[in-house]
Amino acid sequence: MGYDATFRVWRGDASGGDLQTFTVEVNEGEVVLDIVHRLQATQAGDLAVRWNCKAGKCGSCSAEVNGRPRLMCLTRMSTFAEDEPVTLTPLRTFPVIRDLVTDVSYNYEKAAQIPALVPRPREADGSHRMQQVDVERSQEFRKCIECWLCQDTCHVIRDHEENKRSFAGPGFLIRLAELDMHPLDVADRRDAAQEEFGLGLCNITKCCSEVCPEGIHLTDNGIIPLKERVADRRYDPLTWLGSKIGRRPRS
Repeated sequence: MGYDATFRVWRGDASGGDLQTFTVEVNEGEVVLDIVHRLQATQAGDLAVRWNCKAGKCGSCSAEVNGRPRLMCLTRMSTFAEDEPVTLTPLRTFPVIRDLVTDVSYNYEKAAQIPALVPRPREADGSHRMQQVDVERSQEFRKCIECWLCQDTCHVIRDHEENKRSFAGPGFLIRLAELDMHPLDVADRRDAAQEEFGLGLCNITKCCSEVCPEGIHLTDNGIIPLKERVADRRYDPLTWLGSKIGRRPRS
């Protein structure tokens, strides 16, 4: 059974804007993106919004729903009371292009800076052999759909624009962690993680893990282990000594 809901949607562009209020029909089983499409079809034909798969796999329809970074296609209207206004705003961490569409090019610039996989030489028979347990350790991070919700909610760049120059954000710190854990990779990224990508700025509040639609444990399984590796190198005297004499294997 349907009902009429109140939607407050941010309209504007880089020069400014404000929230506009709409009353729109909601039907059973619908998600926020359904309502946005109905708004476009009936009341706001020029409303700008990104979307593609409507199945939680492309990461395109990221927005802030009642102040929380979410995918609109995975946010069911049953989450809200029928008399509760729903407020849609663009991702706050990135520059607005128009309405709910933001310029997320920062993320692609950071992605291009991540050093590529450096595999060890193949074995004599031409194969690469890996233990399944080692493969599974970093496999979780490959579920990322590049929705940038983790980047948006990270207060290090959300509240401090100046940090974008030196901080990759949680989405790319786990990329570094994944490569560092990769059973074939021989590159050492620990110094780069700290000095070039701002690992030390992350204070592990876990807000990135809380908003990840894929359920990736960015902090516990990626960022904290990477921090531990960096701390071992810099502050553990035995590790430091081993690195100097060249006998301690890469941890």
